[in-house]
Parts: sequence; C-alpha cells; structure tokens
Amino acid sequence: MRPLPPRRRGRPVTGRPDGTVNLMNDQFPVSTLRLALVVAGLVLSLIAGFGIGRLNPPPSSVAGTSTTAGAEHTHPAGTPAHAHPDGPTAEVGGLAVTSAGYTLVPLDGTFTAGRADEFRFRIQETGQRPVTRFAIVHDKPMHLIVVRRDLSGYQHLHPTMATDGTWSVPLTLPEPGIWRAYADFAALTPDGAQTPVTLGVDLVVPGAYAPRELPPVARTATVDRFTVDFQGDPRIGVDAPMAFRVRVGDTTPTLERYLGAYGHLVVLREGDLGYLHVHPETELAGSAVMFRLTMPGPGRYRFYLDFQVAGEVHTAEYTVTMP
Repeated sequence: MRPLPPRRRGRPVTGRPDGTVNLMNDQFPVSTLRLALVVAGLVLSLIAGFGIGRLNPPPSSVAGTSTTAGAEHTHPAGTPAHAHPDGPTAEVGGLAVTSAGYTLVPLDGTFTAGRADEFRFRIQETGQRPVTRFAIVHDKPMHLIVVRRDLSGYQHLHPTMATDGTWSVPLTLPEPGIWRAYADFAALTPDGAQTPVTLGVDLVVPGAYAPRELPPVARTATVDRFTVDFQGDPRIGVDAPMAFRVRVGDTTPTLERYLGAYGHLVVLREGDLGYLHVHPETELAGSAVMFRLTMPGPGRYRFYLDFQVAGEVHTAEYTVTMP
C-alpha cells in the first residue's frame, strides 16, 4: 500500500470549557465576520426592494377617472368656459357604455334607414337600478348626440324621461351603417352632488354601408345661408382660445342663446370617436362665440358648432387635423 500523504497541520480550533467550539479565533476575526454579515444584509435588502417594486408598480398615468388634462373625465353640459392644466392629453368621454358607476342600456339598438323611429334607453347604476334624478344643465337633463362612425349625420337631441327612468326621443337615421349615440348628463347623488358622465353605445342600421371621406381641413364652414369663420390654434395638451364668427354676406346676424349659451361645440375624434363637449364663454366677444379647448392628441377631428338665429338652430362643421 502507498503511504498516505502527511496531514497538513494548521492552527488548532480552540474549545470552550463547556465543550462548545470557538470559531472566533484568529482564523475568523470578529471584524471580518461582521463585515460579511453587513454586506449580506445589504444584498438581501436590495433583492427584497426590487421584488416589492415589481409587485407594486408606480401608479399609471392613464387613469379611468381624473380631474387633470391627462385622463378621461367629462363635464356637464352647463359648465362655464374654463381652462384645463397643460398636459400631454385632454379628457375624452363616450368611449364606453359604463363609467363612474353608471351604464347606458338601450332598449333597442337596430333601426331602419330613413324611417322615423324612437330611441329608448335607461341609465342604470350599480345593481341595475334605473337612475331617475338628473341635474338640469343648459336647460335640459339629458343631451343626446348621434353621429355615424364616419362622422357624418350629426344630430343633437334632447330625450324626455318617464317616471320609471326610461328615456325616449324621436330618431331617424338616414343611411345604413354603425352609428354612435352619446348620452351626456349629470346624475344627482343622494346628497345632491352632481356626477357628470358621458356614455356611448353603437346603433345599427342594416344595409350597404359606404363610408364617406372627411371633408378637407378648412377654417370656414357654410350652413344654410350662414358662413361661420373659425379662428384660433388648437394645441395638444394646452388650453387654447377659439373664436367662431357667424355672418350672412357682409352682415352679422343676431345670435340668440340656445340652451342657455350662444353656442355649443362638440368635438369627435376619427377612429375611436372620443367625445369632447366644449363650453363657451357666457358672453359674446364682440360678435364672436368664444371657447377654450385642450386637444387630446394627434389625429383628425370633426368640430360641430350649434348656434341659433331667429329661433332656428344651425350646425357648422369643420375638419381639424392635429399632427
């Protein structure tokens, strides 16, 4: 047999009188061990912090409801002209049938092209209870906007409510296609507070659908015998003033208040049909109807300006492109 190699002899591990082993000799200095424990603790803290951060990400800037210009919220139709804080986006509404605890429930969503019909719906809250208390804003408790998905055929209607909470309004959809209906209202909570909401739902008109191209961008619109000039530079995320002036040839007609204001401006975004209801200044600036608007983002938009002259309401329409 080959002899075993000689054992290496190191410093002995000392023992205590009670028989336990003493590792705290000069092979393992106390200062070295303490340093190792501190480093190990720091590493574990970093790992734990990273894990907690993964489980609890920072709050998203895209929120369902907010009062800033960067999230979705709507205003009641009677809110006076106001400015939004600068930010990357403005609020849009009407993208869903449910928002802020309220749901738009149509009783029938199919119509025949060109036939006079009736649109009936309810606003329900949690538990499918019909809502029956609404604030009166701009002289009406409910504003209903209807437009085809190619942004043609705009209508601004005012339904009436039965005692059971069912709303109804005469409605004629002239052409086949998918139409969007927006219910713009402010519900009253039990304590009397107003909750402004805009809900949207699609309506179907069967038949051959031939979508129309948006008209070109222009700063002047002609409706009936009126020419309406649009001045101002809408900007994304910035509250900007806009002015609309109505004329007939070289004369300026007398504008009348319609639903409590000299004008109503609805802005719809091509594609998702995001909805903005913009509120005017309470008085004219000379002969101009003044608004303030924060654009939500890039894309093409359709502006619809309602105004009244001699008891008759007219709508001027514009295409606006935001690069």
